[in-house]
Amino acid sequence: MTLRGPAFAVSILALALTPWAPAQAAQDTPAATTTGDLSHLHDFDFLRGDWTAHHRKLRTRLVGSTDWVEFDGTVSQRPVMNGWGNSGDNLFNVPGAAYRGVSLRAYDPKTAEWLVWWLDGRDPTGELGPPIRGRFENGVGHFYSDDTLDGKPIRVRVTWTRPGADKARWEQAYSADGGKTWEVNWTTDFTRAGNAPAPRPMPQLP
Repeated sequence: MTLRGPAFAVSILALALTPWAPAQAAQDTPAATTTGDLSHLHDFDFLRGDWTAHHRKLRTRLVGSTDWVEFDGTVSQRPVMNGWGNSGDNLFNVPGAAYRGVSLRAYDPKTAEWLVWWLDGRDPTGELGPPIRGRFENGVGHFYSDDTLDGKPIRVRVTWTRPGADKARWEQAYSADGGKTWEVNWTTDFTRAGNAPAPRPMPQLP
């Protein structure tokens, strides 16, 4: 049926007065996440603040190397998204080639796990890669992901421990056999800058 004359004009007016709801409205104004398992929401509260770091990493990985490089650095850790995430601004004082990188973490209440991405300042347009994911149990954080190295699939493991009230240790390891054996390729020992006391935990969110 084709409308003509007054009927057509009324139809156009009705369309003009119909409220417009963009398809992405739900994404633009997401509801606050307050449900799910919040038991590990505060796993990284201990890391908030400023730290000095001592790094030790293998020059090459998964080739049987024993050639380690050592250097210092700093990290400044801050909460984001009202405590549902956090970010760490890292400075790596590699001799002759200092660079920065940012770790970004977000909590998933559906799995009670943290997801962690890495943005390397040397290649800001590069892919963030798959996140490692995990949580702390009995004071030790275990995080895993699947990735590639030189085009070959590998398993990645990151372990967090706390040897002291103002100290923390991060360890990265790779596996080329699906997790049967692991090669530790990077360790970092953190000390709270200026021996400042650890910040109080953030209040539990509803």
